[in-house]
Amino acid sequence: MTLTVRAYEKTDWTAIEQIHDSARAIELKLAGLEESFLPLEVSAEREGLLAYPGLFVAEAGQRIAGFAACTEEELAWLYVDPSYMRKGIGRCLSEYALRQFPGIRFVEALKGNEPARKLYEGLGFTVVSIETGRMPGNEEFTVEVYSMEKINLL
Repeated sequence: MTLTVRAYEKTDWTAIEQIHDSARAIELKLAGLEESFLPLEVSAEREGLLAYPGLFVAEAGQRIAGFAACTEEELAWLYVDPSYMRKGIGRCLSEYALRQFPGIRFVEALKGNEPARKLYEGLGFTVVSIETGRMPGNEEFTVEVYSMEKINLL
């Protein structure tokens, strides 16, 4: 499988919408928060997805298989099409974001989303705390997240 990571283009919207909605349902189930689901068309608007300085898609062949969004300090969004999960696409997207934005130090994963926590740990992030707060974009729900940090030792 040939995998390419590139900048998001407007024509990618339908693909990332389908990826988000199916992968987010899995993520929320792992965290016991299925009822908090919002489709990408709502959460992207509420959370400013398209305003992130880093917004990337991974293509497997000619098909978009995942996407990631980040700021200079945080890897904030990472979703992989469920049919491509556990094939290295999340890692590839994360590594790409870390190369493009070497100052990324923070990431969060919903408590219960152990696959995400393990991925981030494998990339050098460490759980520094478990935080409780309101779910970004859907504040009527309380969430617990693994707050993770990447500490570069020189």
